[in-house]
Amino acid sequence: MKHFKTISEYCRGINISPPRHPHFDIRSFEENMDTVHQQMPAFRHEFYAIAIKADGDGKVISGQFSDFPEGTSLFFNTPFQLLSWDIIPNWKGYYIMFSQDFVTQSNVLTQILDLFPFLKMEKSIPFNIPSGQLDKILSIYESIWQEYNSAASDKFQLIEAQVFLLLIHVKRLFEEQIDSDLAEASLKAADLKLLSRYQTLIQTSFYPDVSLETFANLHSTSYYAQKLSVHPNHLNAVVKNITGITALNHIHHHLLSLSKSYLAQTEWSVKEIAYTLHFESPNNFSSFFKRNTGLTPLEYRQQANL
Repeated sequence: MKHFKTISEYCRGINISPPRHPHFDIRSFEENMDTVHQQMPAFRHEFYAIAIKADGDGKVISGQFSDFPEGTSLFFNTPFQLLSWDIIPNWKGYYIMFSQDFVTQSNVLTQILDLFPFLKMEKSIPFNIPSGQLDKILSIYESIWQEYNSAASDKFQLIEAQVFLLLIHVKRLFEEQIDSDLAEASLKAADLKLLSRYQTLIQTSFYPDVSLETFANLHSTSYYAQKLSVHPNHLNAVVKNITGITALNHIHHHLLSLSKSYLAQTEWSVKEIAYTLHFESPNNFSSFFKRNTGLTPLEYRQQANL
């Protein structure tokens, strides 16, 4: 499976021109259509992407999300999330990409994972843009594109602010359509920070090539509580109070998300997926998957590839 560590590697990998900046890129889809590979098997990259598709045909799978809304839609890619596509080269719209280094070096974007939940893997749900909001969102992308292609020496100061503005508008739409209950909740800052650290730790623990101590149990809330220096009961209470589901449910949701991605987008065997996700055996993985989906892993893969 291809793994693109940089935006430049990604551009070469999908056969489009290189970016103007190593840690940030914005394109209209129309710019890419003459050369981009129309089919891309499952791959990973290590940066964030936010795209607006105004028109276009074909199928994209981002993580476990394969049923993109009809019409104009916003969709996301997060670091290490599986992505694949089989498209017709008639897409219209824009996308931005930025690396973790771009976030780290910014005075504006340093808290984006806390502020914008759709940039986390389990929250990156594609959704429709209401017709009344389309022009506003497109105009922000167009402003970023114009600044990016300008010769101004201070253009990235303005681009960072424009990206933050885009994220705020996307968050508003996201909360209206996807996560309104969480948006309305009154949360203590410390509890919200703990939840964010917990969610991030779950994600990064399952990244490929992460070095783990012997006997680390990535399926147990106790492991993460120890890493976060809190009691497991406290972690569970905070997570459940904010999200309505237990800390263990969050682990299971992430495991299911990764499982579905591997089954839909790779040819890895059930055994390979089971051990990649730190199950004790393929049977344990199959039992977990069927208990939570009603399907065996192979039944799910068959349905996903219809």
